[in-house]
Amino acid sequence: MMGTAAPAEVVLRQLLTAVNAHRPDDLAACFSRDYVNETPAHPQRGFRGRDQVRKNWLEIFSQVPDLRARVQRTAAQDDTLWTEWEMAGARRDGAPFLMRGVVIFTVTDGLFSSARFFLEPVEDASGDVNAAVSRVLGRNPDSRE
Repeated sequence: MMGTAAPAEVVLRQLLTAVNAHRPDDLAACFSRDYVNETPAHPQRGFRGRDQVRKNWLEIFSQVPDLRARVQRTAAQDDTLWTEWEMAGARRDGAPFLMRGVVIFTVTDGLFSSARFFLEPVEDASGDVNAAVSRVLGRNPDSRE
């Protein structure tokens, strides 16, 4: 994010600063009151409203006290900002916390008005690409069909 910052990049910087400082009120202030979050891979997880954003992050900060976030890549076009995230830390129970993925934001009047959310927990125990394809197709990954 070099050069003159567009409004989308400004609000992204504010969001990233608020996440890393664990400031839920500043974080929620980056979102419009009627913000819409869509999670296409998990449709029931979608929600509306800045208050739910704040509630979600209060829970995350309470359970991952050392959470750190990075935005690894961005691309902007018109009112749309594509962002690639990594969030890491340790949960209170000592287990590692690691999420990676993409969030595609729409920015209206300098605030995030909507997002398509593709951020997921990282897991490395489900096997290679062959096992993943087999699972998606409903086959046993160990079968030779």
